[in-house]
Amino acid sequence: MEDLWSVAAAVFQLWMFVVVFLIMLPAMFGLSLGVTGVYIQVLVKILEWATVRIQRGRQEQPSVPVPLPTGIIERAGGSMQEVLGQQFSLSDVLFFCKKGLESIVDDQVTQRFSSEELASWNLLTRTNQNFRYISLRLTVIWGVGVFVRYGILFPLRFTLAIIGLSWLVIGTTLVGFLPDSSVKNWLSELVHLTCYRICARGLSATIHYHNKENRPQKGGICVANHTTPIDVVILANDGCYAMVGQVHGGLLGVIQRSMVRSCPHVWFERSEMKDRHAVTSRLRAHVAAKTKLPILIFPEGTCINNTSVMMFKKGSFEIGGTIYPVAIKYDPRFGDAFWNSSKFNMVSYLLRMMTSWAIVVNVWYLPPMTLQDGEDAAQFANRVKSAIAHQGGLLDLAWDGGLKRGKVKDSFKEEQQKMYSSLIVGQNGIDNL
Repeated sequence: MEDLWSVAAAVFQLWMFVVVFLIMLPAMFGLSLGVTGVYIQVLVKILEWATVRIQRGRQEQPSVPVPLPTGIIERAGGSMQEVLGQQFSLSDVLFFCKKGLESIVDDQVTQRFSSEELASWNLLTRTNQNFRYISLRLTVIWGVGVFVRYGILFPLRFTLAIIGLSWLVIGTTLVGFLPDSSVKNWLSELVHLTCYRICARGLSATIHYHNKENRPQKGGICVANHTTPIDVVILANDGCYAMVGQVHGGLLGVIQRSMVRSCPHVWFERSEMKDRHAVTSRLRAHVAAKTKLPILIFPEGTCINNTSVMMFKKGSFEIGGTIYPVAIKYDPRFGDAFWNSSKFNMVSYLLRMMTSWAIVVNVWYLPPMTLQDGEDAAQFANRVKSAIAHQGGLLDLAWDGGLKRGKVKDSFKEEQQKMYSSLIVGQNGIDNL
């Protein structure tokens, strides 16, 4: 029995040595030993081999189902102005019926809240009907992958997550007791930065930052597309931000209260969130103080599946000040970073992230942007959204992400009606109504 305890103690000591000295300490100083890079390269080789093996297997076994095409239906091109004539015709009804049926079968909003389709199997699941080919070697590789992800990576990542969050709560609480000074601000930023770096290592995150000269500056507003709650960890690895959000209870509430003691994060009560003017006033006061950290805001208001950027709510662009756009794009081969909050709760989602291969992401800092003459907040928001979508290689959609849980606004319907009326009656006739 004593020998068993000795072995367990030796394993625990080795485990803590790896966690503390080979992962945590280098992460705290922003250093890398290159292990994650080698790990990603090995993964790429394995996934490429699996893809080639599946393609060869399909040729050898014609009975294996062929991959499904992208999308459920094939949409015909052409706008309303191109398809319909300048005069009313009864056949115009067919155009609207066709568009309506296309939206019912496969609308542009619903598909943005489901997992991104993969071009090749990433060895994380066998349920994707695009990748049904099975061979002995693929099965062995998949089984080894399950052991590595759940038996080695998950315990390691869970340990790092506990250490990182504990350090955040304890460190920010201690810093909060210090009087306001430049030293307190420096220590607060150091605590936040090291915590997020430890948590990122806990997800095997490989982050590529581009155009660092455009990083958000104090007194500004950082806006980014939103795929997952991990977006905060990804961005905060390269600099500190003041977070904006609603006050929560439970463990998240404990973290929020400890963070705000050392850093001017902006937390709102539920009743305050409904008061748009109160929110704008507090954010404007934060931006006016040029010594405070840049505010981090996700104007979409919900998570989108890493393929598109949906409508930016204009509230973030009514505050004033300089906007620093950031584009975030995850590599879906190593894991699905999208958080479908309607399907998974936070615990289930984090479990999926900690048992995926890795988090590989590109972050682009875009040049700062300001409101132009004659431009309102909505137009400014659309201009920033288009720049982010273009840089990240994402689809630029005008739809509101709130449609995930709500009904289509009447204004969208009226816009289509006005467009058709102007086409038939003519713009001059519309103006004289």
